[in-house]
Amino acid sequence: LVFFSSSAYILKTAAGHCKWAAVLKDLEQIKTSKDIDVRLYTANTDEDVKCQEPVMRCFFLETQVILQECLIKNCSKTQDVRNIWKNGNASLENNKLNSTTSAKCKECEEYEEKNFTEFIQSFVKVIQKECK
Repeated sequence: LVFFSSSAYILKTAAGHCKWAAVLKDLEQIKTSKDIDVRLYTANTDEDVKCQEPVMRCFFLETQVILQECLIKNCSKTQDVRNIWKNGNASLENNKLNSTTSAKCKECEEYEEKNFTEFIQSFVKVIQKECK
């Protein structure tokens, strides 16, 4: 019993240290959605570490596209998408002051457009890398 309690505490603590934990949880909620059918600019998961903030911004900008799609189609996951947008923007705003963007970072529109499933997989990978 002590082992399980401490394991749960460690997992909870690890998630608590990552400012993207809430976003990750909501991404898990929407990743299997069948009523979201969009193509989205999808940043590379192996982008230079100096480009991490613009990569995150790109994912959150594209989340707004998903939200618009959900509002039009009345998706079952609209609230989860809204949460991703809200939580992500709050975390990005907190980062703004100390961010320096390298000139070699791509603009969001320079990335390849991929389907919703591939977009979510890449988004999750980028967040997991941020949370290590």
